[in-house]
Amino acid sequence: MDMEYVRSRITELRIQRGISEYQLSYEAGHSRNYIHNIVAGHSQPSLKELFYIIEILGVTPKDFFDDKKVNKNPILVQEIVRELENMSDKDLEAVLSVVKRLKDKDM
Repeated sequence: MDMEYVRSRITELRIQRGISEYQLSYEAGHSRNYIHNIVAGHSQPSLKELFYIIEILGVTPKDFFDDKKVNKNPILVQEIVRELENMSDKDLEAVLSVVKRLKDKDM
């Protein structure tokens, strides 16, 4: 496992979620410097702890380890999907047309 990738990914997702290293350490049930020590390269989490950190960050392991960066902000994408799940078919069709229009605009 590439620990440099893991350290940078934890930092990237933590910032996207808007929480500090201290908060993430606290949510993981550790001392205030736990996450700092991981991202600074002073320690490594166990596999069990890493998966727990990933869960706290609100992403799937697949999204965490997706090095293709197809999904640059998985936290935001998952929030959008949760909102879409509660929409009617008519609203979903409207959202789809807006997404297609925005995609075509960028090309």
